[in-house]
Amino acid sequence: MENKKARGTGRGRRNPTRAEGTGGPGFHPSRGPRASGLRPPEAAGGRMRPLLCCLGLAALLGPCLACPSACSCSTKKNGRLLAECAYKDLQEVPEGLSPNVTILTLSANRIGWLGQGSFTEVPEVQSLWLGYNQIGVVEPGAFALLVHLKNLDLSHNKIADFPWQDLRNLSGLQILKMNNNRLAGLPWDAFRFLKDLRSLWLNDNELTTLAEGTFDNLPSLSQLQIFNNPFNCSCKVFWLKKWTEKTSVSITKGGSTLCVAPSRLKGRAVTDIPDHHCVAPSVQLTYLSNLDNTVMYDGLTLTLHCSVAGSPPPEIRWKIQTSSRRVEINGPNVARDGNVKQSQERFLVFKNGTMAIPNFRKEDEGIYTCLAVNDVGMRDVSVNVALAGSANPAEDLLQDDPQASHLGGRSCYKGDEMDPSGAGEKLVIVYHMPRESKSRSGGVVPQVHLGTLLLALGIVLCY
Repeated sequence: MENKKARGTGRGRRNPTRAEGTGGPGFHPSRGPRASGLRPPEAAGGRMRPLLCCLGLAALLGPCLACPSACSCSTKKNGRLLAECAYKDLQEVPEGLSPNVTILTLSANRIGWLGQGSFTEVPEVQSLWLGYNQIGVVEPGAFALLVHLKNLDLSHNKIADFPWQDLRNLSGLQILKMNNNRLAGLPWDAFRFLKDLRSLWLNDNELTTLAEGTFDNLPSLSQLQIFNNPFNCSCKVFWLKKWTEKTSVSITKGGSTLCVAPSRLKGRAVTDIPDHHCVAPSVQLTYLSNLDNTVMYDGLTLTLHCSVAGSPPPEIRWKIQTSSRRVEINGPNVARDGNVKQSQERFLVFKNGTMAIPNFRKEDEGIYTCLAVNDVGMRDVSVNVALAGSANPAEDLLQDDPQASHLGGRSCYKGDEMDPSGAGEKLVIVYHMPRESKSRSGGVVPQVHLGTLLLALGIVLCY
């Protein structure tokens, strides 16, 4: 029994010894490993090489396939990278997006704010869907760097103020959805640089008016939605009626673009504003040229009268350009009590459209323009006033200027009925040097004899 144990024990010792030897089972010092045993290190490295290549490729592609945990990212058949982050209850734009993302969907979340750097990780994005969030603040610059953007959806948010200057860089934008927000106004040039814009959605906002020219410079526009806005159908939106009558743009639900005010037009379509309610201004500038035997105690006073017509009644404004200064007067500056604004005391403008320039001097020469402005448009008419002194200038002036007129009242007119190539006028004033004349009290006062005052037609200025 002891011998058997010993032999058994010996086998037990020899097996571990062979296992702990140089090759383990199947190893023979002279023959090396058997064919069915372990392979040499070179053969094992050959098998690992494809795996290492795959790992290296994955490391290189890792940044391109980066995807936030809240999103699912995939590559479309056309090679575009899609980041789908909708319906994830996100409160901000997630970080960790791949810079190669071209389609980013963030709709139906709880995002309330877009900052200047919200989309710096996705400079190549072409389609950005942000509808049905709670966005109320959009910082300037939020979209300015997304120069490849073609589709932008900001609908169904709380946007009242928008950095319209950001759109200047998005010249390739084709679809812009800003419907169902809180926009109360738009700058007239908000979309000026969007040459490729095809579809514009502005419906269901708080727009009460739109500036004339808002949809100009949009040669690709084919669809427009502006219905369900509380439009005040004053003559400020009369241009919109005229524009819809001649445009080829499809205006969705045009019959639902209704007036909320004024009361007489409430419930009527913007396109039904009566034409007679809104008439563009016409303007006529008149001056008197026959002021014989007029005594001016303070020198020559030039008087111009601006007559205007239109609906609503136009406001009268004046522009004066002399060799030394430019003056703009928006409305009368002479009050009922006779007080005049100190900075404009040289030019007295009255409520009835008359302008008077006392002590008219050489430095007052220049172009005098009257403007008629109402909600439909603006018209202006100008005269060029020059002052000259001569003992007997009338005959010389008429001889030098074959277009010069005889003495008498003259006017310059601008309105819809006028031929656009109509002539204008140059106003030339020639007067005698003052001479003394006795006053009623017997004293001597300076007298300006205006019998030689000549107002002549000339250079075309009414255009």
